[in-house]
This record gives sequence, structure tokens and C-alpha cells, in this order.
Amino acid sequence: MSPSSAEASTSQASTSDAFTTDAFTTLSRLLDDRWTCRKFLPDPVPQEQIERLLTMAQRTPSWCNTQPWQVVVTSGRGTERFREELAEHVRSQPPATDFDFPAQYAGVYRDRRRECGFQLYDTLGISKDDADGRVRQMLRNFELFDAPHVAVVTTEADLGVYGAVDCGLYVSTFLLGAQSLGLAAAPQAALASYSPFVREHFGIPENRRFVLGISFGYADPAAPVNAFRTSRAELDEVVTWSLS
Repeated sequence: MSPSSAEASTSQASTSDAFTTDAFTTLSRLLDDRWTCRKFLPDPVPQEQIERLLTMAQRTPSWCNTQPWQVVVTSGRGTERFREELAEHVRSQPPATDFDFPAQYAGVYRDRRRECGFQLYDTLGISKDDADGRVRQMLRNFELFDAPHVAVVTTEADLGVYGAVDCGLYVSTFLLGAQSLGLAAAPQAALASYSPFVREHFGIPENRRFVLGISFGYADPAAPVNAFRTSRAELDEVVTWSLS
């Protein structure tokens, strides 16, 4: 290899290393900074920003590139009508889902769920014996936490659980994309507990299954509920190394 070739190779390697480091730092920051917003400002997100977000989310990988997700995005009166009618429905009708919800939360999963719940209630000053306060906060899910927009994510029924898994990847990309654009978001499986209503409201055909909704917009920085952050398990709790 000539000296000039060696210098060029070294330069390319340095550029690649710098890019890798910058990309890792950027992604790490987005992951560290992202959180679930539970109180939004009423200000709508400009249409071009929403389209940028959806274009980013469309880069999500999927099994055999099937891209099973389809998304209904609400704005303006579309959001308000959905919020009003969903909240009314929840207060008068029993839950019904397109996918089975967890049968139970046991062991460490129960512990993590309770920790998250206690953090939320403590932030809001809701005591452990305040059942009414907990119900009121639960109902905030169906008011979309006052968000100006919601993305309703569905999958193709014939693709079963793997279509839903691909939609989960889509949601992750959406959330990171929102963070990168200075937007706040709340992924809400709670909305899927009234799946038939949601499908009927938006005219979603029978061959689609409702996975979850993502409320999004601009966070209300003054709201106490937006102050708490959840923890993450250490690697030794979730990773098993197989070295031979």
C-alpha cells in the first residue's frame, strides 16, 4: 500500500469512527431524554412537522418488509371529537380488546409496575388509599392527556402477533422521532382496551386490529405529572451470556 493510500485509509477510518461516536451519542441522548408525557399544551403541531415525524417512522424495519402498520392521525376537531366520545364511551361501557391483555403481573413485573404507579401517584399527591383519585388519573388516559393529536396504530389481522411486534418497532421509532423534533408523546395501550369503539369511530375495517394509540404534541412543562421518570433494569437482570 502506498503512503497516500495508507493516509487515505486512516482518514476514512477516523471519519467513520467519529461518525459512529456521534451517532451513538445522539441516539443515547434521545433514549435518555425520552419520557412519557401525561399533560400536553393545547398548541397544535404544524402539519409539516407531523409529516416529518411520520416519514421518519416509516423507516422502521419489519418482517419481510411487510410494513403492517397503518396510522390514523387526528388534529383539531378530529382530536376533540375522539376525546369526547371515547371518554363518554369508557364511562358507560365495559372494556373490549383486539389483543389479549396480560393475564397477570407477577414477580418482578408486578414490582416494576407498582413502582411506576407509586411514582405517578406520589408526584400528583394521590395517596395509596385515595381510590377516587386513582380512578380520575386513570381516566386521563382516555382524555388523551389533553394532547392536540393522537396516532391510532393498527395492524393486519392475518399477520397475528408478528404484525403487532412490527407495530411495536414502529412505535419505538415514532417516539424517538418525536423526541428528536422537540415533541412529547405518550404511547397508550390503555386506548386498546376499547378497540371495537376505536375501530368503529375511525371506520377501520374488520381486517385490521388496533394495537395502541400515541398521544403527542408539546409537553406542559409546568405540570407536576411531567416531572417523574421511570427506572430501567440493569443488564444482569435481563441478559444471559452464552459464551460456549
